[in-house]
Amino acid sequence: MNRALILLRRRLVGSVFVLLIVVIGTFLLLEAAPGDAVDAYIVSTGGDAGMIELLRHRWGLDQSALTRLANYLWALLHLDLGQSVTFSGPIRDVILERLPNTLLLMGSATALSFGLGSALGIYAGARPGSFRDRFLSIGSLALYAVPGFWLALVLIIIFAVDLRWFPIGGIESIASGKTGLERAADIARHLILPVSALGFIYLALYLRMMRAGMAEVWRQDFVLAARAKGLSRRRIVLAHVARNALLPLVTMLGLQSAQMLGGSVVIESVFSVPGLGRLAQEAVAARDTPLLLGIILVSAVLVIIINLLVDIAYAFLDPRVGASETSA
Repeated sequence: MNRALILLRRRLVGSVFVLLIVVIGTFLLLEAAPGDAVDAYIVSTGGDAGMIELLRHRWGLDQSALTRLANYLWALLHLDLGQSVTFSGPIRDVILERLPNTLLLMGSATALSFGLGSALGIYAGARPGSFRDRFLSIGSLALYAVPGFWLALVLIIIFAVDLRWFPIGGIESIASGKTGLERAADIARHLILPVSALGFIYLALYLRMMRAGMAEVWRQDFVLAARAKGLSRRRIVLAHVARNALLPLVTMLGLQSAQMLGGSVVIESVFSVPGLGRLAQEAVAARDTPLLLGIILVSAVLVIIINLLVDIAYAFLDPRVGASETSA
């Protein structure tokens, strides 16, 4: 327990500097882009020079970039993400409204890809070189090569348009009046296609990693010793081979969290899921810099939290890692 707390404290200290770099780097990149929120507003609604000057003053765009960056960092110290130009309200409220949908999509896709991918990898790696091993290896390679947006469109055409088994998009039925378990079932039905489109790509990755890890573990001395003791193949696979091959997948789970968060932007746009990804698309279109900064900051916090949990889990699964971290 103490080892985990020491590891957590070190990671949290480093995360503060990571978030600072993310905020400053994102702000400078957005400042380098042409145009601002006033230009996007004038293009869509029109206006004269007086309105442009008024809007720039109201939104603080008449100040220098360094002044706005300093004001933003000072506001962050007070947990204030600022005001959204697009939604005319606190950015914190806008993000908190969309965040649960993204977490639900990412969590479900992660559970699908990690759980099913690991199980299929164990099934393939239990008998290296067999027909099922080759079939799953080739199938996972083909699935991993498929673009996420293309897979999403194919799923929509087949299961939503032709067969009409699932809704085309959205997170739940509009104005349905459903509550409790009935509403939960409706949300789950809407999420089947986007979760499948997002999870199947990473499922192929976890399958291939588990299969490759098991192929390496099969050659280890302790596996040969287990065979010499006369243990059953099933027990060797589950208790020795799969358990040791699972450690690299835990590491990959943390590394893939950022990519899955980025992939959710495309999936949310295709399926019209009101999450952070679609919100970021709306913020880019409206040149809403404070809102986009808030989305990126929250996304970075999510990735850091996931990696912290992965580090702690890895320290418990492999005590040698935790011991080396705390003794350094």
